[in-house]
Amino acid sequence: MSDKREIFVSVDVETAGPIPGEYSLLSIGACSVFAPEEAFACELKPVGDKFDPKALEVTGLSLETLAQTGDDPRLAMKKFAQWLGDLGGDDATVIFVGFNAPFDWSFINYYFHRFLGENPFGFTALDIKAMYMGATGCSWADTRSSRIAQKVSPTLTGTHDALADARYQAEIFRLIQAKLVLQGK
Repeated sequence: MSDKREIFVSVDVETAGPIPGEYSLLSIGACSVFAPEEAFACELKPVGDKFDPKALEVTGLSLETLAQTGDDPRLAMKKFAQWLGDLGGDDATVIFVGFNAPFDWSFINYYFHRFLGENPFGFTALDIKAMYMGATGCSWADTRSSRIAQKVSPTLTGTHDALADARYQAEIFRLIQAKLVLQGK
């Protein structure tokens, strides 16, 4: 058992396509799950030209604009790692929390390793969809954000802005956790 505090960090990303390495990470939004005002956000310069038009349509981001205005990926990941370090300190473990965490974590993990050589989150992530399914016994189809929102009634909504979505996910996580506490689980 670890004596370190656990800091749950909701992370959302917007990307140019479905997989890291071939498609660029375009924006990162993150916040402390239990103190969402403690937040980090950045947009990154693309590392290549490949994109899925649907991905860019959903986000409204432009590779051309980000090539001019985005942070260099190494600098962006350094700033993110510094923010995580400041958030947790030496006596805490930061825990990646995501809605469909495998997707978001794959990009964050890839970029941390590619540009900094290590991932401050380690090699694990907490997936809100899986947490909800395990807590409720629902089907996988019922773990879509719209269906979960119907059950837990968040005040925020998803927007495809990485920071706004990280805060939305944090609220969903807190509501699911509160529901579990009320049920005595």
